[in-house]
Amino acid sequence: EQGTYFMHTSYEQRGTIKHPGLGAWLNSMSGKTNSTLPGNIRIGGSNNAPGGAGFFDSKYEPLHLGDPNKGLPYVKRHKNISEIELEERLAIAQMMDLSFHKKYPAKKVKAYHDVYDEAIRLMTSQDLEAFNLNKEPQSVRNRYGDTKFGKGCLLARRLVEHGVRFIEVTHGGWDTHNDNHDQVANLCNPLDQSVSALLDDLHYRGLLEETLVVIGTEFGRTPKINQNAGRDHHPKVFSCVLAGGGIQGGQVY
Repeated sequence: EQGTYFMHTSYEQRGTIKHPGLGAWLNSMSGKTNSTLPGNIRIGGSNNAPGGAGFFDSKYEPLHLGDPNKGLPYVKRHKNISEIELEERLAIAQMMDLSFHKKYPAKKVKAYHDVYDEAIRLMTSQDLEAFNLNKEPQSVRNRYGDTKFGKGCLLARRLVEHGVRFIEVTHGGWDTHNDNHDQVANLCNPLDQSVSALLDDLHYRGLLEETLVVIGTEFGRTPKINQNAGRDHHPKVFSCVLAGGGIQGGQVY
């Protein structure tokens, strides 16, 4: 938990403050590049993982998608509600909230109102198609692999194309205290296939030079094999990989 927090925020954990993650920093400093899609999206992992909005406004919180194959849930208007009825209901809600907003002009109250407005804009956005992996040819989906991580990488590429500034795809389960060699093989196969497909895809679409791809970890594993044929925690040495985004390749630091 400490390592994950540090790698997401570049700060050590403190009891009195929550630090923003990289996605929140990027969107706060540089703004969104798509006016209707969220600028910070997390695919897989936990909704409560480190790297959220921290002490920034809640609008910088990452949108969490548990399953990349299911698209973005709850964005369609209910079948029994027409567009006119929806607009009328929104107008009534706004009128009911008006006195509350005037009485409590607090930052968090305004942030809630802003998020609500962004959700309504998202419902009518043409860019919602970015979340639909069925728009991709089967040959492309095969290249990324039929795994949750592979589909997450494919969704990430589609989101990059639609101007989402920061995307995180989680590929967890590397705690190989037991049966290290078989576990690592099972973990590396989808990682190798999906990341190589992502890098090739970004390159051929002309997006790799302006997209930084980071494989981040929170700590390494001991070089010594333990009694359970596993490897234990080793925080003093661990690896990260950078590609694209102007990074000079073929180097080890």
